[in-house]
Amino acid sequence: MRRGRDQRGQAVVELALVLPLVVLFALVVVQAGLVAKDLLLTHHAAREAARAAAVEPTAAAARSAAARAGGLEPSRLRVGLSGGADRGDTATASVTYRASTDVPLVGRLVGDITLRAAVSMRVE
Repeated sequence: MRRGRDQRGQAVVELALVLPLVVLFALVVVQAGLVAKDLLLTHHAAREAARAAAVEPTAAAARSAAARAGGLEPSRLRVGLSGGADRGDTATASVTYRASTDVPLVGRLVGDITLRAAVSMRVE
């Protein structure tokens, strides 16, 4: 099939119009994946903090266990502990993490995201 002179370069123009949107969408998907990873790590840190508080019901033990859980920057991590004063009580560890959005373009549009998780365990 022959193309007329007025249709030359049509594919290039369409690509130039659509490519920025495709790239932005791909960056958003990557950033969503990174935030989902941080959310899983936040829940893991909360579970580790609750487990440490169940064995030794002190806020220092919970903070230390959450920081050692791995994958999260300790400077962006806050750990709170409630309950669990006596044996048989329930200790609740709450973890708040400020996830950074470092992916180009998307990070400036969204900003940092605050993730929260809380886990309760019985004190041994």
